[in-house]
Amino acid sequence: MSESSYSKNSGFASAAEVAQLAGVSRSAVSRTFTPGSSVSAETRRKVLAAAQTLNYHVNHLARGLSKEACRPVCILGGNLAAPYQASLLEHLTRRLNHAGRAVMVINTDDGEENVREALQQTLNYRSTATIVLSGKPPGALIETCLQSGQQVILINRMGQFEGADNIEIDYRSTMTDALALLLGAGCQQIALVSSSARSPSMVLRETRFLDAAAERGVNVTLTQPGSASYLTGVTAARALLSAETRPDGVFCVTDLIACGFIDAARHEFGLRIPEDISIIGFDDIEQASWLGYDLTTFAQPLAEMAEAACQLVIAPTTGTPSRRVFNALPVRRSTLG
Repeated sequence: MSESSYSKNSGFASAAEVAQLAGVSRSAVSRTFTPGSSVSAETRRKVLAAAQTLNYHVNHLARGLSKEACRPVCILGGNLAAPYQASLLEHLTRRLNHAGRAVMVINTDDGEENVREALQQTLNYRSTATIVLSGKPPGALIETCLQSGQQVILINRMGQFEGADNIEIDYRSTMTDALALLLGAGCQQIALVSSSARSPSMVLRETRFLDAAAERGVNVTLTQPGSASYLTGVTAARALLSAETRPDGVFCVTDLIACGFIDAARHEFGLRIPEDISIIGFDDIEQASWLGYDLTTFAQPLAEMAEAACQLVIAPTTGTPSRRVFNALPVRRSTLG
């Protein structure tokens, strides 16, 4: 076969084709692309020249299926376009890429049956671990991963599944701090805007805030008008600020909700923030620092959480599953009086 005929091939070139063009054995090609293997300079030159001609690439997936450290990592999550999820996904994929691990992302918004088929593909590829983001991924899918013998790392799922590693936020202390900030700003009528999407992290933010209020004898008005979205904040503001006794301090369980609340409070009710009402969010998404919001919030340490997840993949614990707890620290901006 001539060199020109090789260049016209479609699809991926094989190691056997490289060996034939270079005039060497198949094993010589393998040794050339295996770090530390013995191969003469002339053989290496021939193999690399043939590989460049054929645009040959080593199939690391096939080579690594039997090696734990070479297998891909699956990330399971929903609502991936949302600022918090997108930022967490960026941190995770960047860190895993730096560690030399291939990543397969499954969007659980596609419906459980489609997601289950996609998840089966990751198992077929012998993915070594599945990282489950907070929020939507159904418990049945997590059970499938655990039953397959995979390592499962849960982010903000709060110890729901025996046998899984957990990375989470200390919501008890964080929500105590959130309430204290509002009280310290002189707020007397406090409202909590939560989410009707009862994901573990949303539920914990809500319940821990209410627990902190109960401990201090503070009455809190709770509303759950929708998902953890901008529109939910708008809807909550319209209801709460139209009431006979309206709040002067509001904690929103996500920054997106807080942004919606701020816009409605300013543009529909003419309120000044923080002179008329103080507002706190949670997550410290990029939009929270924008001049139009300048939102006081609590920042999840996403880089550190992603690093912890990656370390669990690289060096899994043996025996008892690992639990890493992080603090979400306050970021004080101009929406707090």
